Amino acid sequence: MCKRILVLDDDLAILGALSDILEYSGYYVSTLSRGDKVFEKIRECHPDLILLDVMLADLDGRDICQNIKQKHDTESIPVILISATHNLSECLNHAGPPNDFVAKPFDMNNLLYKIERQIGTAA
Repeated sequence: MCKRILVLDDDLAILGALSDILEYSGYYVSTLSRGDKVFEKIRECHPDLILLDVMLADLDGRDICQNIKQKHDTESIPVILISATHNLSECLNHAGPPNDFVAKPFDMNNLLYKIERQIGTAA
């Protein structure tokens, strides 16, 4: 069964590119461009992993990650934070840390490796 990934980014070009690459790599992908709908989308698509941009127009991805990790029904979902402007290693020392992080611009092979480390391959 295909592993499910929820990608959350307010940049539609990045959202589309990530979706295409992940689908090509064998993952089932759901996308979301607004942070305020994340828990609705999680209930809808039951992701095995969440790729989450830090800089969203409506919310901070670090806060979303913390909320995901503090809720009993979502705490076990791996979250990989993505950012072009933040030192994400400092997030690992806060409550509700991500499982991993990637800096933009990111190397797709590295991102796929990090995804596989968290949930395994799609097939």
